[in-house]
Amino acid sequence: MPNLELPIYLASVTDPVVNWAVKVVGDLGLPGIFLLMLPESAGIPIPSEATMLFAGFNVQEGQYSLAAAVAVGTIANLIGSWILYGVGYFGRQEVLVEHGRKIHVTPERLAQADRWFERWGTWAVFFSRMLPIVRTFISLPAGVARMPFWRFSVATFAGCLPWVLMLTLVGKTVGANWVDWKDRLHYVDYLVVVVALAAGAYLLLKWWRGRGGPTDEGETQPVPPQAY
Repeated sequence: MPNLELPIYLASVTDPVVNWAVKVVGDLGLPGIFLLMLPESAGIPIPSEATMLFAGFNVQEGQYSLAAAVAVGTIANLIGSWILYGVGYFGRQEVLVEHGRKIHVTPERLAQADRWFERWGTWAVFFSRMLPIVRTFISLPAGVARMPFWRFSVATFAGCLPWVLMLTLVGKTVGANWVDWKDRLHYVDYLVVVVALAAGAYLLLKWWRGRGGPTDEGETQPVPPQAY
């Protein structure tokens, strides 16, 4: 029988941060949304779900408009994404020269990442911004790959807008029940984590096999001596 207490426990771990975020939004209003959504987009674990769901509740209460809440949250997300993008963009040379061999990052692999982002980067950034957890960290590889800044910004803004709008609308619609929806969204987070870990394990296995690691098909079988 599955342990149903584990997801509940994991969901409660973030409650102090959620309570703090609610207090910031409640006390500061729109500036509070900005102050929370900016670092959230820069990789600091501040749950955007709690911030924008509670902002939606405040919209329902008439404290500010839906358009204002969504605009502030989206712009803050965009500015926060620039921080991680900059870390990747300006830290690229340091990673290559000082730590490249340690983490197996070669000029060839960076060039491959550049080509991938040149072809698929816009869509990768756009769709990733609508996924929990993944949405904040896509900015870093985009910066490392030197994705054009204007294209990165457009894709980020376009991806953040529906995410922020969805959360705010849900908070506005459910009103005082926004807390229940916040807890339900944790299960989406867990699903994304499982998928990300599975993808990471697949890529690690593929990399290991590429280095000549043992595989079922590639194992060398002993050759029996031939009779003459």
